[in-house]
Amino acid sequence: MAIPTNIQGKVILAAAGPGDPDLITVKATRWLQQADVVLTDRLVSNDILTSYVNPSAEIIYVGKQCRKGNSTPQEIINALMCTHALAGKLVVRLKGGDVSVFSNILDELQVLKESNIAYEIVPGVTSALGAAAYAGMPLTARGYSTAVRLMTYYKSDIVPDDYWKELASTKDTLVFYMSAETVEGIVTKLIRNGVSNDTFIAVIEQATTPLQQVHAVNIYDFEKIQDIHFLSPSLVVVGRVAALHHEFAWLKNSEERKHYFKPVATIQNNSNNNKKAHVSRA
Repeated sequence: MAIPTNIQGKVILAAAGPGDPDLITVKATRWLQQADVVLTDRLVSNDILTSYVNPSAEIIYVGKQCRKGNSTPQEIINALMCTHALAGKLVVRLKGGDVSVFSNILDELQVLKESNIAYEIVPGVTSALGAAAYAGMPLTARGYSTAVRLMTYYKSDIVPDDYWKELASTKDTLVFYMSAETVEGIVTKLIRNGVSNDTFIAVIEQATTPLQQVHAVNIYDFEKIQDIHFLSPSLVVVGRVAALHHEFAWLKNSEERKHYFKPVATIQNNSNNNKKAHVSRA
């Protein structure tokens, strides 16, 4: 469907995909080519910004990084969206992965509706699907799993204690977002609740990027990888399908261990020398 070229005063909530710039949708790239302002997350490939964004657009980095001090507060992002849209500009709010899975889209939708600003939601490849595909793990492989649960465990009280027993007994594939720093807790909780000994766990670092690394072991052998400092972003997959990585992996682990996505502070410092990029500061 063709996108009108005369729309202004609107916000496009668009997905960039999990890392590989080729995974962005055609529709998202069309909006980027027309945008007046792009508000971009940290977990967006720089190749997308240099290849698809309108050369005259203002790029504003509004990245977040594990609730660290350099992150842009959500209220600042909301204000930027509204300020530019109410000035008659076409704003693309560009998010890593998919816009609706573990993002703050609800906050943004609420403020846009309260401000009577037109908006559109453009979906994309969420990190769970991208990471599993690039790691050779069919998430609902026949005979291994019939369902997938998308979860997070970035702090100890996010999953109630009485729920861990059910998680330990399920045959579903469990995918944990934003949980690399707490993965030991995931393993401990599941083992304590009697998870099956044919359950595997995989930590997928920087999925779909040239720096992807996959660490997959039986959950009872987790000590083999527990001392690794997993690079952000990392996704945790738990279930029998995680064992399929060893048979069907088609992308070799990177031999380099470095960040594909620049830390927030680095992006902000580098933007001072980039006339095209304007960084919001909390």
